[in-house]
Amino acid sequence: MDIATLVGIVVAFGLVIISIILGGDATWFVNYPSLMIVVGGTMGATLLAYPLSEVLSVFGVAKNVFLHKSRSVQNLILQLVDFAKKARKDGILSFESQLKELDDPFMVEGLQLAIDGMDSNAIDEILSTDIQYVEERHRLGAEIFSTMGGFAPAVGMLGTIIGLVQMLMQMEDPSQIGAPMAVALLTTFYGTLLANLLFLPIAAKLKTRSNQEILVSQMVLEGIISIQSGDNHRVVEQKLRAFIARKARESEAAAEAAPA
Repeated sequence: MDIATLVGIVVAFGLVIISIILGGDATWFVNYPSLMIVVGGTMGATLLAYPLSEVLSVFGVAKNVFLHKSRSVQNLILQLVDFAKKARKDGILSFESQLKELDDPFMVEGLQLAIDGMDSNAIDEILSTDIQYVEERHRLGAEIFSTMGGFAPAVGMLGTIIGLVQMLMQMEDPSQIGAPMAVALLTTFYGTLLANLLFLPIAAKLKTRSNQEILVSQMVLEGIISIQSGDNHRVVEQKLRAFIARKARESEAAAEAAPA
């Protein structure tokens, strides 16, 4: 599991729970009708906004928030530079025996296209289309969670209105005001909690993950096209390092220049 995600969940929900416990009885904040209104209303509104298949598929995308294996950009550059050296020495057809050893389907696809003899423009067009599809799929996942983050507080306010109406209708019997008031306040609490500590953070993390994955895919694309064009491995390396932030490149250069 991603450490930042785990720490964020523990800190966010942990501090809220601790503050509730320190302030009194934690059971005061447990109200099933309020929870049903917020969760049911949010999911219902989301299903109205998006097709069922897209809502269900978003849970598969959401796993990237919790289970994500980061790829080292430096290792990727070294791998592609090694491929460039091998291509210059043994020819691009020599990669065919190595494809089964690679765990990156995108890289395998690109190398296979190069082995099949496609020119650079065709490879660029095919792989760019793949990147656009992945980017759109990730964008939709983040968008759905952002939408849920917008619906949850609104549904919470709807529950608050329901609770206030029930409370006002029972003003003649003060002993019956407590439960409607709890619904009125807790639905807003649940909606705000889910939106700001779950749905919106997940949407933000998915956008970050998508940007990282797209950057890596673009590096692979640039590397494969350069290799297919027969560029020297030093040229390939320079092209790929252009994807790294200037400060990171300067820091790396300083580390390499420092005496051992």
